[in-house]
Amino acid sequence: MPVRMLLHRVICVLACLPVVVGPLAGCGEDSGSSGSGSEAEVRSRPAPPKSAFPAAAGKTLLEVVKEGETAPLVVSPAAMVFHKGENRYPFGVFEPDRSPVSDAEVALYISKVPGTTPGVESGEEAKGAAARAQKEALEAPALGPFPAAIETIQTEPAFRAQTTTSDPDAATVVYVTDLDFTSEGEWRIAALIREDGELMGTLLPSAVVGEFARIPRRGEKAPLIHTPTAEDAGGDLSEITTRVPPDTQNQVDFADVVGKKPVVLLFATPQFCESRVCGPVVDVAEQVKEEHGDQAEFIHMEIWKENDPSTKQVRPQVSAYNLPSEPWLFAIDRDGSIRTAIEGAFGVERLTEAVEEVTR
Repeated sequence: MPVRMLLHRVICVLACLPVVVGPLAGCGEDSGSSGSGSEAEVRSRPAPPKSAFPAAAGKTLLEVVKEGETAPLVVSPAAMVFHKGENRYPFGVFEPDRSPVSDAEVALYISKVPGTTPGVESGEEAKGAAARAQKEALEAPALGPFPAAIETIQTEPAFRAQTTTSDPDAATVVYVTDLDFTSEGEWRIAALIREDGELMGTLLPSAVVGEFARIPRRGEKAPLIHTPTAEDAGGDLSEITTRVPPDTQNQVDFADVVGKKPVVLLFATPQFCESRVCGPVVDVAEQVKEEHGDQAEFIHMEIWKENDPSTKQVRPQVSAYNLPSEPWLFAIDRDGSIRTAIEGAFGVERLTEAVEEVTR
């Protein structure tokens, strides 16, 4: 499937699900940026201990879910690219009316879906085999718990763009945990949620591990692309960024600096991102650039040709990286190797860690 169609498919899915489309408010200890003024300050919160949730201990995924009452809440994944091994897994928690839940304690559990019947490829028989595999996954031993932290993606007020502050649905936090997928293929995921002292269980959409193998990964050389600069735009920065006001991450061409200096390459479209996190993460990059801009080059790359999502045509740079979703962040060292690749939302603290790794 062409990259542009994959991206459109993901955006349509995100638009229909409450995946970080509302402002999530965090609480607890501050581990990064802060805010003030008309926007409420949100804070990061560390993951609760594993002991706060029932151990899988040989239980099936269905038995894990039944540890709590049926959850009226919706837990929606905010990423779709997963590889064998440990993966960062971002998600949001919402009420049925799409309003965000900001203070729940959440842990995820996973179970591998067995392979479908050999030789079955299409038709009703294939659907039946898939359904049986899904049922078997729910009845297979679960792994977990994997407790989630809450990460703020809010910046200091000086770095909040109009694109972000004028969007009532712009995200401010995201739930994040690490999931260890021991093999490729489809995995079922369940969540136990503790809110107001009550334990609730729910199932999430499956994760397909290894589906997007062509996306650049940590340790690989970053694909060489040309990125448009302010000079290329002839002073009209709206051609190369949809942020209002325009960001400053467009001063150099990626091809001119990769392999010579550390680079922070961010794919995102603040104005058109359906998941509502692109504006905030471009703001995050602006804030981190203020402190580390003399050590690394920061480059923001828009998604759509002519900044027009209605065409469903992504820019060639997006195709070169085979990206099926947005936003994506790549931190690249001075040798041109990727040291960090992040799909979805991230905050000032996480980006600062990535920049410090490539600028040591």
